[in-house]
Amino acid sequence: MGLLALGTPLEWPEAKQNAQIVREWGIQQLLAIWNRAKGKERDALLWGDEVEYLVVNYKDEDEKVTLSLRQADILTALAQDEELRTNGGCVPALQDVTNTKGSALPVFHPEFGRFMLEATPGRPWGIGFKDLLDVEPNMKWRRKLAKEHMNAEEYPITLTTYPRLGSPGIFTSPFFPPSGEKLRSQFVPDEIANPHIRFPTLAANIRARRGRKVQVNVPVFRDENTSWPWKDPTVNYDLHNWPEDDDVRNGAAPDNFIHMDAMAFGMGSCCLQITFQAKNITEGRRMYDQLSPLAPILLALTAATPIYKGFLADTDVRWNQISRAVDDRTPEELGEKPLLHDRWRIPKSRYASNSTYISEDSRLRKEYLDPDLVTDPEVKQELMNGGMDDRLATHFAHLFIRDPIVIFAEDLKELDLSKTDHFENLQSTNWQHMRFKPPPTGNDIGWRVEFRPMEIQITDFENAAFSVFIVLITRAILSFDLNFYIPITKVSENMETAHARDAVLEEKFYFRKNPFPTRAPRPYSSNGGASGRASGTNTPLSISRPPTPSGPVEDEYAPMSIDEIMNGSKSDSENNFPGLIPLVESYLDSVNIDVQTRCELASYLDLIRKRADGRLWTAAKWIRNFVAGHEDYKKDSVVNEKINHDLIKTVIELGEECTKGVKDVEKFLGQERCKGC
Repeated sequence: MGLLALGTPLEWPEAKQNAQIVREWGIQQLLAIWNRAKGKERDALLWGDEVEYLVVNYKDEDEKVTLSLRQADILTALAQDEELRTNGGCVPALQDVTNTKGSALPVFHPEFGRFMLEATPGRPWGIGFKDLLDVEPNMKWRRKLAKEHMNAEEYPITLTTYPRLGSPGIFTSPFFPPSGEKLRSQFVPDEIANPHIRFPTLAANIRARRGRKVQVNVPVFRDENTSWPWKDPTVNYDLHNWPEDDDVRNGAAPDNFIHMDAMAFGMGSCCLQITFQAKNITEGRRMYDQLSPLAPILLALTAATPIYKGFLADTDVRWNQISRAVDDRTPEELGEKPLLHDRWRIPKSRYASNSTYISEDSRLRKEYLDPDLVTDPEVKQELMNGGMDDRLATHFAHLFIRDPIVIFAEDLKELDLSKTDHFENLQSTNWQHMRFKPPPTGNDIGWRVEFRPMEIQITDFENAAFSVFIVLITRAILSFDLNFYIPITKVSENMETAHARDAVLEEKFYFRKNPFPTRAPRPYSSNGGASGRASGTNTPLSISRPPTPSGPVEDEYAPMSIDEIMNGSKSDSENNFPGLIPLVESYLDSVNIDVQTRCELASYLDLIRKRADGRLWTAAKWIRNFVAGHEDYKKDSVVNEKINHDLIKTVIELGEECTKGVKDVEKFLGQERCKGC
């Protein structure tokens, strides 16, 4: 969730005139943060997870399921709950949240869609293994609290996208007809977005900057009875309500693609995000770099988005759809027209895979960097003149090629270097798969790294499993000094590969063959930092392996299956990669951990291990098989209201740990998780 400031937003023509001053003030605020916090140290690695929910209206007897647009009412009910208020409150947008008594209450936030909620733990998780085991119960608590403050027919579900968002007919409660001045969509109403002025302004200014509506096209899945070529039957070519209605007549809706035309189709998606607080800036930059190549792998492993607008798609994940839904690039920046008014051709949307590495790690070779990276040279020079090193200055100079989209008139009166509003205006609207976050002003928070690619999972067990895994692999990276560097352009290629249907089994991803250091790993102490004493008795078998190559970069990585990346190379492989899960297990072997805790953590690793080797299905595969096996499915790619009703019913049951009678649930979650209800 980005900035939620209040004020008078500027429409795009006026915002464009003030974009440069916001950039300049943002850089000055960044330098103030840099000079204030570059030497900041923390004692421990802290982290937090962020879960997002769709809120649906569901009744057994009513075939029509709808999205509930009562986000504000639900948050108000949570804020006004006397017992919750007595215990510190849980809605920062509506009350002062203290959480000083006992176990901290979960915290709930608004999101872009009025049908969405975001929930986080009430305080950061620590490095102790007890905290890892508390994650799943805390996620269950959040779901329970949310449900208790909803109407009887409302349910919070952790599904990436609502399968029939934008379909003809009624899909929201209350109902609003499609279109509206801000989104100008054929398929969804303006009222679907959070009414906070930031969100409709963001959508309207992205559209205005582009000079047309966003163009979100997803290849349709071709089944036995799918007409071919396939034309999206929901597109109306005869609308003349807005100038942008010409878009579809000018080719915005190509054959064989599901066509969507509004920010809501991207930012109305749910995800699972993990934020780490590093010991210091050096560790944060290292975590940012080393987690970056892992992002496409986790995107494919968490694939959960095979349906859009009531049609089966030929992709399994959400990432590119969000990217297109907030793509504000002009025709010149896209390379469709010669550069006359804009400064650069920009190869990616502002929601995209990373384009930079930022660590000063000596193992970061120049060949890993993007040779075509677009940066603002004036911004970079100003940052370096202010004392920032070349690599980090390059990173921020790349982010600052973008325009600020939402500008409030009140913020233009004077520059306040004790705030970060202008910096965050640009930082928070560069949605990359990793985000490097400087310390905010006025509190004790440190340098943070946000891991953003994962899809939300249907059950709290899965969400906890992937959260815990990311924490454990991060500890293994720091403890064993692991090196996952590959060229950043290959990471971007991997992000594209992750979109393929069943990519987890059918595709290969570029990955580093030898992650081990040339020197012995530095022991990593229980408080999260390098230590002079060993943190355990075992180290991985890495020390006897050959050193990191210094020859051609192309020799350092190879295409690998996700099974090989996660579980290790088989005897017939040329790569001999140890596997991320064995590396985590080696880390667990090296620290003091009781048998019961180890067994509980093993259940999480087992889920991921089996997803990687195909013994268990991704959520996307389970959803596809649910649709394919439904009596109403005609093998024509259409997910009608009856199929949607039964799918949502099952998702609700799984979220409430009721697995009895759920088809193929043992192939999805594993036999040991199929005992509920």
